[in-house]
Amino acid sequence: MPAASARGSLPVAGLLSIGQVLARLTPEFPTLTTSKLRFLEVQGIVTPMRTESGYRKFSQGDVERLRIALQLQRDHYLPLHVIRDYLADRDAGRDAQHPGEQPPPSIHPHGRRFSRDELLKATGARAQLLNEAISIGLLPASESYPESAVGLLGAMSALDRHGIEPRHMRALRQAAERDAALVQQALAPLLHRTDPRSRARASEAGPELARRLDEVRSHFLKAALERILP
Repeated sequence: MPAASARGSLPVAGLLSIGQVLARLTPEFPTLTTSKLRFLEVQGIVTPMRTESGYRKFSQGDVERLRIALQLQRDHYLPLHVIRDYLADRDAGRDAQHPGEQPPPSIHPHGRRFSRDELLKATGARAQLLNEAISIGLLPASESYPESAVGLLGAMSALDRHGIEPRHMRALRQAAERDAALVQQALAPLLHRTDPRSRARASEAGPELARRLDEVRSHFLKAALERILP
């Protein structure tokens, strides 16, 4: 049953308060708190209804979604984005394989590999541009390249047409490495642990922190361009 959201005058018969949900789930999940339930709401696992006064009201379907999410976190250490996708497939009536039966997701997925010629063809980049990117370390010298190289070289090719060359990318790479160090520092308490749960939490939080850093960087760039462009 998909999560639903509504405001205004709502029939509350059969719906549960957050305290009632907590009382139902804590026998199975003793460490569960109201803060954790609110966090799962923020992460899109459930979207409870609200009364006119703003109080959360959970359906039986919400409780089941929470139970599934908590079980997958506890028993399989799965990140929330995997759980969220699984629930979305269930909601849509798709044949969703239980994520606990699948190999743990990797933050470094292995996709198609591209030869040098295939990479150039896929991006429309000049061979010299690829050579320059390799010579300054933006791309490795390799017999084949991952899908991520297609996006990177394609972007560099578009910039190259405007006179922005690979050598100008060095500062961007250095800034990215500083960002990675900042994320590593923020996740240090989790990365220093060896249990699978902490590793899964770090794998989930890392991309989210990177996305937030991208948002801040985009804001600053947009503000700077507004000062430059008419």
